[in-house]
Order: sequence, then C-alpha cells, then structure tokens
Amino acid sequence: MQTTFTEKQLQDPAIQRSNEILRNCVHCGFCTATCPTYQVLGDELDSPRGRIYLIKDMLENGRVPDEKTVRHIDRCLSCLACMTTCPSGVHYMHLVDHAREYIEANYKRPLTDRVLRWVLAQILPYPMRFRWALIGARLGRPFRFLMPDARLRAMLDMAPKHIPPVSRNDDPQSFAPGGERKMRVALMTGCAQRALNTDINDATIRLLTRLGCEVVVADGAGCCGALTHHMGKVQDSHMAATANIRAWNREMDGEGLDAIVINTSGCGTTVKDYGHMFRNDPLAEDAARVSGIAMDISELLFKLDLPTGENQNLTVAYHAACSLQHGQKIKSYPKDLLNHAGFTVVEPTDSHLCCGSAGTYNLMQPEISGQLKQRKVRTLEAKKPDIIAAGNIGCMMQIGSGTQLPIVHTVELLDWATGGPKPPALHRTGNPVPVLR
Repeated sequence: MQTTFTEKQLQDPAIQRSNEILRNCVHCGFCTATCPTYQVLGDELDSPRGRIYLIKDMLENGRVPDEKTVRHIDRCLSCLACMTTCPSGVHYMHLVDHAREYIEANYKRPLTDRVLRWVLAQILPYPMRFRWALIGARLGRPFRFLMPDARLRAMLDMAPKHIPPVSRNDDPQSFAPGGERKMRVALMTGCAQRALNTDINDATIRLLTRLGCEVVVADGAGCCGALTHHMGKVQDSHMAATANIRAWNREMDGEGLDAIVINTSGCGTTVKDYGHMFRNDPLAEDAARVSGIAMDISELLFKLDLPTGENQNLTVAYHAACSLQHGQKIKSYPKDLLNHAGFTVVEPTDSHLCCGSAGTYNLMQPEISGQLKQRKVRTLEAKKPDIIAAGNIGCMMQIGSGTQLPIVHTVELLDWATGGPKPPALHRTGNPVPVLR
C-alpha cells in the first residue's frame, strides 16, 4: 500500500511504525474471510482491510477522527485472526492499537461513552473494586429492565452466580517446589481473574510446584495493562505495565527467574509485547527482558515433565482463545497436554473465530458479542463434550454464560489429572454468598 506521510510526521515513532505496517498491506482481502465482525455485519469497513483504509486516511491527514471511523474501529475485536491469515505479515495489532491511542487523544466521545469507559478503566483492573462491582451488579440485576442502554444491561449480566472468596495465594510470596527445584518462575496473578475465578491461579501453583518449580508472586505486580491499552488509554496501561516490569526485574536481578508464567492468554499477548510498547522509553531494556521470558502456562508445561495420564473417560471441547492462537501463535500445546493427561479432546467447527469476549468488547458491543457467543456455544455443544476447556478467563465467562456445560481452565484439568483436586466448577452447586476478606 502506498503511503504519503510527510517527513515531519515520520519523526513520530508511532506514525513511523504504522507507516511500515500500512506499506506491507497489498489489499488482497484474505483477512475478510476470517474476520468475525465482517462475517456478522457484512460491511467492508468492518473488516481489517476496511479499517486499514480508515486508519490510513485518519493518520495521513492528521485529522480529527469522525464518528464513522471511530464506530468501525470500536467494532474491531482485536482477535487478530487477520494476522494469522495475512500472507503479507501485516502487523494489524500494532496498527489498530495506534489508531485507538490516536482516537482517545483526538476524539470527544458522547458523555455516556466517556463515563462507561472511565468506569471500566477504574474498576476492572483492580480486583477488590471489581468484586464490589460484581456484587452490586448481582443486586441490580432484578432492575435490568429499567436500564436504557444495552451496555449497562450487559454489565449487569456479567456478574457470575458464584463469586469466589479471596485467595491468599494471590498475595506476594514464594511457593517451594515439591521436590528438587527445576525452575524458578514468577506467576502473573492478573486482575479480573482474581475476582472472577481464583481456582485458576490456585491450580497453577499446585501443578507447577508438583512439577518442580518454585513459584513466586512478585511484590508490586498486578494488572498487565491490556484492558486500558486496548481502549487507547496509554497513560493508564503504561502505568500498570511499568509496575510489572519493575517488580519482575527485581526478581530477575535477585534470585533470578527462568520464566514469567501467565495463565490468562489476553494478558500474555500484552506482556510479550512490552518490548514494543516501551521501545522508546527509558524502561526499554527492562521491558524487553520481561517480554523475553514471558510464557503462557502451556508453553512452560511443555518444558516440564508432565506425567502421562490414564484414560479419564471424559471428552473435553477445547476452545482456542484468540489471544493464544492468533496473538501468541500457540495452537497445539494445550490440546497436546490435555491428550497427554488422558482426556479426549475435540475442537468446534471454525475454531479460529472469536467467542465475542475480547476484553471489554462484550460490555461495549453487546449485540455483536452476543451473536458471536451464540455461534461459538452452538459449535462447542455440537461436539457433545463433557467439559469445555479454555486458556483465558474472558472466554470462560463469555462461553459459560451461554451454556450449561461446565467450563474450566486447561490448567485445572491438568492439575486434576496429575494429583490435584477436582475442579470446583465441575461439582459446584447452589448460589453461595460471595466472601470478601
């Protein structure tokens, strides 16, 4: 694609990077075949190719974004299926992230949009605030019909039936390996996951220590910054990322780390991109060190000696989170590990398509998200599994709200198959009162 940025514009590192990406695009349209929003809406401007044209026009002319451009870019899931499909290697993620940053800085959204986005940015990355918000949403759900905005109704619907008690395993500390130490790893405990499902981190710690890892929860580490990063709120996202970079570098410079393990794939995609995010920052070297040893839990488990499991007589439908299969290019590891542990693994039709969760997308674009959820649930249930497994808390919440089948994290099943307890989601009943302490 030919671009016409001026020399002055190209002095901006963000414009320079977007120019490189735009010039790689050859307009082939392969991306439209795997774009979920294009399949749902059928509008060229709701495909990666269409959005690339809009972004190019907006950035080249340095213009104030118009409502049309913002609407189509907001509808992008950032599922990155287009990057998997693209034969020209167009790095759409960096381009759309820059577009969102530009929009945030130059476009004045309607008041309701500004308020909703501010609320999400001030609640979701903070586990205790999020817990209180979930409780409030459950209390407010009977009044759902009074809500004039579909996004507000989606926020009420998000509250799960079960809100777990706080897990003290998420506090800064170190967990000794069960035997000889093979590795020392830092576990990213995340933010929303600590409020929505504490079983995942608990299972991760049990499994890794059983396999010979010392597991460290670093003091000062928290939200990866992805939620605000994808809203274009760069200051907020970089603040969160900076805290992680400093916390993990302290561990690396202290007793050392072999890996930073992440069990929420959306976070993993962002942490692995810290090197790019901070490339022009004084923290560039430290950020690159973090990105260099960041691993999804499935990557790390492949480096360890996971015991071969007996036949579990259970069929698991594996949902491949977009951030894992497209963002991190990890496709076979989770399935291979589940098979190795003794589960029968099946995949749904069109497994490359997004479930509609996509960070805050299911809250900000509930109608499109709902259609994608229905399709994903339908294709998963068609496989008649006993359990659904995924590697991302957002996907688990999204799919779980549309099916009666139990849905658990991949690591919970691997923990169970190697001596850990049965995942609580497989036998949870009732509607217990949430616990805060």
